[in-house]
Amino acid sequence: MGWAIAVHGGAGDISRSLPHDRRQPREEAIRHCLQIGVEALQSNSPPLDVVELVVRELENIPHFNAGRGSVLTSEGTVEMEASIMDGNTMRCGAVSGLTTVVNAVSLARLVMEKTPHIYLAFDGAEQFAREQVRSSFRCSFFLSVSTLLLY
Repeated sequence: MGWAIAVHGGAGDISRSLPHDRRQPREEAIRHCLQIGVEALQSNSPPLDVVELVVRELENIPHFNAGRGSVLTSEGTVEMEASIMDGNTMRCGAVSGLTTVVNAVSLARLVMEKTPHIYLAFDGAEQFAREQVRSSFRCSFFLSVSTLLLY
């Protein structure tokens, strides 16, 4: 059996009415992430590794509502979440309410692989991240110009 890959930029869309100078970087970033995934699959990387790799890249690009481009809460803070699932084993991991953790998808994978839990949230997820020596940053790290304009 072959493989297929689909990449999207999260909730919402890239509106056709968006000015070209704001639309183009988003479309290029999606193509970039797709290419990363295709190359990883062509090199026979395990599918779960490819999922994490591509989502981490999306989380690092400020054009999307994840990681570096997180939309702010009504209080002006960042709260991130992520989940991941292994289709072969049906195991999964999820995290939410993260305010300092870089690459939430990787923490979700650690929940799946290193705990008896499926889901950790808020203080429990942040504590688990510290125990796993995950990189953490202040809220401002996750803000983008687009995020601030929306708030």
